[in-house]
Amino acid sequence: MDKLTSKEIILLLVQLGVLLACSRFFAELARRIKQPAVLGEIIAGIVLGPTLLGTVAPDFFNNLFPMEGLSRLVLDGLVQLSIVLLLFIAGLEVDLHIVWQQGRKSIIVSFFSLIVPFIVGFLVSYSVPQFFGVAEDDALIFSLFMATVMGMTALPVIARILMDMDLFKSPMGMLIISSAMIVDLICWMIFSIILTMMGSGHQEHSLSRTIWMTIGFTGIMLTIGRGIINYLLPYVNRFLAWPGGLLSLSLVLCFLSAALTEYIGIHAIFGAFIAGVVLGDSEHMSERAKEILHQFINNIFAPLFFVSIGLYLNLVTSFSLPLVVVIFILAFIGKGIGATVGARISGLKTSQSLAVGMGMNTHGTLEIILSTIALQAGLISEEIFVAILLTVITTILISAPAVKYAIELEGGRNPFQRLVKKVFHEK
Repeated sequence: MDKLTSKEIILLLVQLGVLLACSRFFAELARRIKQPAVLGEIIAGIVLGPTLLGTVAPDFFNNLFPMEGLSRLVLDGLVQLSIVLLLFIAGLEVDLHIVWQQGRKSIIVSFFSLIVPFIVGFLVSYSVPQFFGVAEDDALIFSLFMATVMGMTALPVIARILMDMDLFKSPMGMLIISSAMIVDLICWMIFSIILTMMGSGHQEHSLSRTIWMTIGFTGIMLTIGRGIINYLLPYVNRFLAWPGGLLSLSLVLCFLSAALTEYIGIHAIFGAFIAGVVLGDSEHMSERAKEILHQFINNIFAPLFFVSIGLYLNLVTSFSLPLVVVIFILAFIGKGIGATVGARISGLKTSQSLAVGMGMNTHGTLEIILSTIALQAGLISEEIFVAILLTVITTILISAPAVKYAIELEGGRNPFQRLVKKVFHEK
């Protein structure tokens, strides 16, 4: 039986220390310039990876992060665990009560903000698979993947932006959040089917059986499972040590749900996400407990994942300008138009609809996770992954100014609008 040698244990501990220290440094720099910490963590990976450190000091890089060995295997395992936990806390942010409260408006906005970029992404990808370097046999699966990426919304990122702008609890903020929740839930169900079509997962079951088992798992967890969790949590809070008991059982639910969906034939992340939705929806799951889970995962496991993105990926050699431009246009225009049209149809003013469209047009954590899994499964190339990563970074950078601009349009505070009004009035 193989086990880590003393040298490999030392190397693994040094790796973890360097990754966490560097990610924290760049995360704090990102916060100083009012950007999400995830951007700093991704940059930390680029600095420590072959893009920068591997180019400047290749021998030092290869000794610190060797491509083979048990230490690399353990580090990869920790990264996979981080992905599962990240999706778990993403599920915790899905508040089903908010979705129900928004009702018709959130359904309309989520429908258009999903269907428009989904159709655009699918048609373009399926029409010219050779442009993306995809074989015709894989065109269908790849096009479904691209369509799903185009349709997703970065719920954690837009939630943070709305909080910073004091819009989170506003009617428009709640509409954006509830619509993003619906979109992400549907997208992850679609992606779970894509993973099954790719043969990425436990293959004991047929495709049709896996799909039905996935639907059954989701339905049971959101109904019966949700009721059981809501019934048991008061006893957990009363009789077990707090917060240790609740946190332990939360992770138990996360890991068992993830294991079940992996067995069904879809990725473990889907089970973790649904477990988070069920647990976070309970009225007995306090905000303080959620915050503890968020702090624990976001400051320890999340950095490991986001740093690992650039750790073994050279952004210079894998950069393709045509791919970056096309994927950015597909993601930004399709999503923006779809969400804006949906908000307008639901009854919002033009400026409010534009604000919703810009808010929903934020791509982030979930797209990166989805793309990482697709890269590992061989569905996409490094060039496409880099293009998606750069698209995510760009939309995060411009989303807050875009929402602010749309809000200023409504209040007549935009300088350009005031100038137009003045000219028109003089005429």
